[in-house]
Amino acid sequence: MKLFPGKVDAIAAEGARVLLTAKAIEAEPPKKAELAISAELKRYLAEERAVYDEAQNVLDRTGKSGSELHRVRRLVAEEHGIGIGDETIDHLLDRTVEMLLEDDGIDEVFVADGELRRLLAPVFRKHVNVDDGLDAEIRTQMRHMTEGSAQWDVEYARIGERIRRKRGLI
Repeated sequence: MKLFPGKVDAIAAEGARVLLTAKAIEAEPPKKAELAISAELKRYLAEERAVYDEAQNVLDRTGKSGSELHRVRRLVAEEHGIGIGDETIDHLLDRTVEMLLEDDGIDEVFVADGELRRLLAPVFRKHVNVDDGLDAEIRTQMRHMTEGSAQWDVEYARIGERIRRKRGLI
């Protein structure tokens, strides 16, 4: 699972709307809640990018192949305390709930942390699970190639970028 930059505004708008409608939080003006959620998601994207870059540097320094990127990226993410892959949604929910409790733009929080998570989880799942369908579509287009080869890695990235652009995810 992956958070795409093109989904940040949709998640923030829908998440703020759900929380405000359920009277779980109060923010005046209500747009402050949306901006706070958006800022937190953008912070995560910047950290995730830094993790990717560091993992790529490790591979370059050690001379390992691109097929090791996923494993190295997961190790670097653990070092930095960032959830990636299957941990993305839980990590984003934890961060967003923490931010809602501390952000000056949120005037009041009326429910417990667990309730905030319960309200936000379907919104996050809906927009973050886009990655599962994307991976399946990419693999369908690449069924003629051998997975794990250098050429496969390059083509996977190229086709993935093309599809993400077409869907407005980047």
